[in-house]
Amino acid sequence: MKRKQVLFVALISYYSSPLCATSNSNEIIYFDPNFLELNEGADIDLSAFNTENGGQLPGKYYVDVYVNSNLIGSRKIDFKRDGSKLKPCLSIQDLIEFNVKVSEYPDLMKLNDDCVNFSVIPSAKSEFDFNAQRLYLSIPQIAILKHPDGYVNLSEIDNGVNALLLNYSYSGSKYYAKKDNPSTTSNYLNFRPGVNLGSWRFRNYTTWSSTSENKNKWNTVYTYVTRNINQLKSQLTLGDGVSPSEIFDSIPFRGAQLATDNEMYPTSLQGYAPTVKGIAQSNAQITIRQNGYIIYQGEVAAGPYEINDLYPTGSSGDLHVILKEDNGHEQYQIVPFASLPVLQREGRLSYSATMGQYRAYDNDIEKKVFSQFTVVYGLFKGLTVYGGSQLSNKYQSYSIGAGQNMGDFGALSIDITQAQSTLSDSTKKEGQSYRFRYNKNLNDIGTNIALAGYRYSTKGFYSLAEAFDTYKDNYLFSSVERRRNRGEVTISQNLGESYGSLSLTYVNEDYWNSERKTQSASIGYSNSIQGISYGINYSFNQNTNKSTYGNNRQNDHLFSLSVSMPFDIFDGNSNVNFNASSGSRNTNNASMGVSASQLDNRLNWSMQQSIANGERGASGNLNGSYKGSSGQVSVGSGYSKDSYNLYYGANGSVAVHSNGITLGQQLSETAALVDIPGASDVSFSSHAGVKTNNSGYALVPYVSPYRKNTINIDTATLPENTEMDLTAQSVYPSRGALVKVNYDAKVGYRALMVVTMDDGRFVPFGAQVISNSDKQWNQIVGDNGELYLSGLDEKGEFSIKYNGNKQCIVRYSLTNSSNYLGLYKSKAVCQS
Repeated sequence: MKRKQVLFVALISYYSSPLCATSNSNEIIYFDPNFLELNEGADIDLSAFNTENGGQLPGKYYVDVYVNSNLIGSRKIDFKRDGSKLKPCLSIQDLIEFNVKVSEYPDLMKLNDDCVNFSVIPSAKSEFDFNAQRLYLSIPQIAILKHPDGYVNLSEIDNGVNALLLNYSYSGSKYYAKKDNPSTTSNYLNFRPGVNLGSWRFRNYTTWSSTSENKNKWNTVYTYVTRNINQLKSQLTLGDGVSPSEIFDSIPFRGAQLATDNEMYPTSLQGYAPTVKGIAQSNAQITIRQNGYIIYQGEVAAGPYEINDLYPTGSSGDLHVILKEDNGHEQYQIVPFASLPVLQREGRLSYSATMGQYRAYDNDIEKKVFSQFTVVYGLFKGLTVYGGSQLSNKYQSYSIGAGQNMGDFGALSIDITQAQSTLSDSTKKEGQSYRFRYNKNLNDIGTNIALAGYRYSTKGFYSLAEAFDTYKDNYLFSSVERRRNRGEVTISQNLGESYGSLSLTYVNEDYWNSERKTQSASIGYSNSIQGISYGINYSFNQNTNKSTYGNNRQNDHLFSLSVSMPFDIFDGNSNVNFNASSGSRNTNNASMGVSASQLDNRLNWSMQQSIANGERGASGNLNGSYKGSSGQVSVGSGYSKDSYNLYYGANGSVAVHSNGITLGQQLSETAALVDIPGASDVSFSSHAGVKTNNSGYALVPYVSPYRKNTINIDTATLPENTEMDLTAQSVYPSRGALVKVNYDAKVGYRALMVVTMDDGRFVPFGAQVISNSDKQWNQIVGDNGELYLSGLDEKGEFSIKYNGNKQCIVRYSLTNSSNYLGLYKSKAVCQS
């Protein structure tokens, strides 16, 4: 008989890999040993394969789970032998996540192990497609809970691990004057420490700034504790906070607040932080304040800039932007920041209750006690009604309004607020405020229209903050401006594929106790052709003040053009950028530069050269930043006609948890702590620079609360000595949680062994490997006793099961074994 050698790799791939299994037919499959042409006299043990399940070994498999043909997700499930088949071992928790009505089937857990008795549900059945690694569960619809898309069972939300957290951000600059002007130094640092304990979160926001003129100035923006109350779909806050802005202007307070958390609802809208855009005429320092507090400080180069990583102090409050250029000139900009009222679905209730002290930025203002209550309720046919009150011994206001979803005609809301105020000089004021808001998306033509108009119809109307601000020593009533009229219009128009988009904004304001009026408008067009992006923008700002000599108007016009052209350099994405602007008072500027992103977006750098007319002259800058697993660092330098500049900064986070200290990039409100024991330098998809440290831990900075978040491992970055069956997991964290994500990794040696028995014969073909440790193996022995294992220690032991119930023990050592590309070749004896 002609003898053939069966290729080991083919055998292992065919019999051991869960992706290359045999047929899943319902018929019992018999493996005829005569079919295998092996060495004469070779022992063969095919008992594991002569079963109805075609040789599927019990154990844990990473499978896609389908419930009634709908993909639920992927997970590792333990499969146990049930006669000649494999049966999934599902827990009550699994069935809850599959939306099964477990409370209606109390006998699910009456088995003697941890697996539910799936047959208790009438007509329910499971089918394991071993080839495709898919588990199909067929469950009668009457046993399934019906939920809207995106639903998450709040009782199963993960509150994460107990931890001490710290976010930090530092930015500094030095200005070296070329002439007699003194050089200046500026430093800004913010700390956001926190403590997670169960469902409770402690948070603090402290800033430090120091300049050549003002040394060591500390500010505490807020300190509070908060927790989610899932039964009420609400958030409880104790300490410093900001009241909701749906009905009244937001009020900073120190006290207590219980309010609906809209993100706990499946269809809730995500909150946002505004983007600040503008054009700098030279290298400049940008400072952004909200509610009196500095929330951002950094450096921008000449030309257009965009700040899109703000961390606002609340859900509303206009952003005041100060752009200080290298010649000392300051530009001011106000970016409106307030969310429109949310129209509620029929039967949906949203509320807030706030009580505490008025927390003004100016410490000289008395801390008046007040309470605020708001309620929003969805009625029939798209109608929403809302109202609220603000109450204090010196101030009372009541508001009522309604919003209507008008279908093709957009969404409209109208409300009125009646207020009675007692000012610090004991005068009493009374007035009304009317508000009108409108929003419309014209999807067919790509248009979005957002219009908001405010009118304070009587001079006697004071908002709560305006009334409380009078309680300050030496308060001058005649010098305080109070908004009388404000109108906003924002329109964006998508012109269709290849034709770009248009945007238009307009803001108009006037004030009581002042003749000042402000108007600002901008119109822009942007497009991209074959990767080349360009934009044209015009902005107009007018401030009118009345003086003895008549009206004094200051008009600022600014026209700008920007072009960006991509090109390849090294291994990253790069762009050549050109910007030009022309403004009032003969201020013209042009710049050209190069920007690039490399090393999988971890390294970003840019250089730019600018020239301006008049006294500004030429300027230039070079900036770079690197994002690593422990944070981000940045450095830059620039020059202008009058000075040389140096910029530098760093930011990151620290998490102290039960298993040690982990450094990372800046964390968002909710984050994940990934644990891959023994596997270092493992990266994650869509998270540039995030890697596991030497202990196998990593901080994934961005996850969404009350949502399904999938953490994907970048398998291309797995070390040579690491193998993983499961490379993606989903988590459902609560707000502010540091949720733990545990992965199992086979970290250790990979070996190709030839195993013989005591008498020198090869271990039978088809024998099963049994781990004597916590390692999970589903391996079988191939021809000539050949066996592939991963995650091995340098020395150790394991068992082999053969010929039914016989077992022997293999004690191995890889110390003197040959090694080729991390694969060790070794011989071992299986001792009975």
